[in-house]
Amino acid sequence: MMENREYLNSLFDIYKELLTSIEQDTFKEYYVEDLSLQEIADNRQISKSSVGKTLKSATEKLEEYESKLHILEKNTKIKEALITKDYIAIEEIIDI
Repeated sequence: MMENREYLNSLFDIYKELLTSIEQDTFKEYYVEDLSLQEIADNRQISKSSVGKTLKSATEKLEEYESKLHILEKNTKIKEALITKDYIAIEEIIDI
């Protein structure tokens, strides 16, 4: 579960501007501030299911953006290539 949380936070760092402000706020409250769905719902005076739907929408969008753009995947490969000083791999990743 922690790996998924880290993965989603990494996706959020990259793609957050593509989410609505409500999705951004909900994602931050749940994944960064570690509030429960009920706490978020109580703070906003809305239903817990509404918060859950917003969170689900946000995470699905983040995963969809990554599946199409592969920015996190490319960044990870570049970091690994930099560590091993594999400059040819870096050039291939960034398509030089």
